[in-house]
Amino acid sequence: MSDRKSSFIKSIEAGYEAKGETILLGTGIFEGNPIPKCFVQAPLKTFNRHGLIAGATGTGKTKTLQIITERLSHAGVSCLVMDMKGDLSGIAKPGEDNEKIADRHKKIGVPFVSKATPVEFLSLSGEPGAKLRATVSEFGPILFSKILDLNETQAGVMTVLFKYCDDNNWPLLDLKDIKKVLQYSTEEGKEEIESLYGKISTASTSTILRKIVELEHQGADSFFGEPSFDVNDLVRTDSNGSGIVSILRLTDIQDKPKLFSTFMLCLLAEIYSIFPEVGDLPKPKLVVFIDEAHLIFNESSKALLNQLETIIKLVRSKGIGVFFCTQSPGDVPDSILGQLGMKVQHSLRAFTAKDRKEIKLTAQNYPISEYYDTEEALTNLGMGEALITVLNEKGSPTPLAMTLLVAPQSRMDILNPQELNSLVSVSKIADKYNVTIDNQSAHEILSAKIEALKEEQEELQQKESGTKNQNKTNSTTGTRGRTSTKEEKSTFEKVTESAAGKIVIREVTRGLLGVLGLKATNSRSKKKGLFF
Repeated sequence: MSDRKSSFIKSIEAGYEAKGETILLGTGIFEGNPIPKCFVQAPLKTFNRHGLIAGATGTGKTKTLQIITERLSHAGVSCLVMDMKGDLSGIAKPGEDNEKIADRHKKIGVPFVSKATPVEFLSLSGEPGAKLRATVSEFGPILFSKILDLNETQAGVMTVLFKYCDDNNWPLLDLKDIKKVLQYSTEEGKEEIESLYGKISTASTSTILRKIVELEHQGADSFFGEPSFDVNDLVRTDSNGSGIVSILRLTDIQDKPKLFSTFMLCLLAEIYSIFPEVGDLPKPKLVVFIDEAHLIFNESSKALLNQLETIIKLVRSKGIGVFFCTQSPGDVPDSILGQLGMKVQHSLRAFTAKDRKEIKLTAQNYPISEYYDTEEALTNLGMGEALITVLNEKGSPTPLAMTLLVAPQSRMDILNPQELNSLVSVSKIADKYNVTIDNQSAHEILSAKIEALKEEQEELQQKESGTKNQNKTNSTTGTRGRTSTKEEKSTFEKVTESAAGKIVIREVTRGLLGVLGLKATNSRSKKKGLFF
């Protein structure tokens, strides 16, 4: 054995030595050849320091995620895995040995063991599994505003509306609740809200409503509501002490990144707020794996990214680890990338000038090694090989190791629909969450209040209309009273209406006309000068 090879082995053994529990990742590769029992392993104690699994499409990222998840489970650590492509379900069934796997494990220096992992399937939409939901109130005005990417003024309006609902005990459970409150604040409740909290801009409420509709269009209406998911159900073990792996199937929301990022931020915020401070444990309570993590970072606002960065920094002390799985470290913002202690880097492709630049930048994220040209190694890694560095038990980075990874102990293929449905049917939490609860909330309360206001207005209008009609009727009745007095016939009227009376009137009339005719003749004669 050459001195350089011997030095390499000592470097790996010393760098990856641990007193506590570890999970085996593989064996070191020197000058293209794997060295049996030159183990590359990660201490369980440091899995709350977060991590990254990166590499080009088809280089084995998903299988690495499967390896780490199942071995954490067997060590009693619960995991939550975001399965964007639907190819992680096979972890629930034992794997099958074959010639290639046997040869790989011979090179590593350990026998292959086939083993299934206890699994719980979760869903945000129509996929089989326990349905995940959260209420709008659980988000709170600040986080909900960040999800909608509201400006400072709009976020202030949202805070006022949350406060108004809290003061009136109107629960905000789903999106129709907050939409109803927005409508009420600009119409029936405008004067009341402005008297209590100041004027609310209609332009702001209109913008907020449009952004809620956008979120709703991506399917968020199915996520907001009750019963809300209890994150304590993510930390469970089976009868053998193995940590249950909760697989969130997201195959039908790949084109809805806003819903995905909304859920992720809500979940991490809920985990942070619910779990107590525990410091550094011998092993983490929960490890969260986010597959296709670039979907979060590409679609998230600056406010969301800042919130995510804060949570990543603080959730470590809760015994929670977060791993991002993506194509390139460049997909992860530097502020978050700097928080990731464990890095597993699969091969990158150098097809374009941009690719070569990306490889150069990627190499700078890893410790300098005297045994590898990191840039060259990144393009020469084979299937099931990766460059690895983790944090040792003291929190220091281990030497960079080109590693031949162990094979997954579970099935490297997906479950068929029958197997999937069979596992869901025996779930211990699916019945708890796969019900629809529509408790009385802001929408129902405000709808009833608006309806009552309308009825009150209608009654008032009817009373006003009735008063006007009554006045009109009284006026008419008074006139008729006077007419009826006139219709009381006098003695003169009775005489004139008799036959004899009519003759008398006719004769009197003729006499009067005759006199009038004479006066008229005399008047005309005067005008002609006949009388001087």
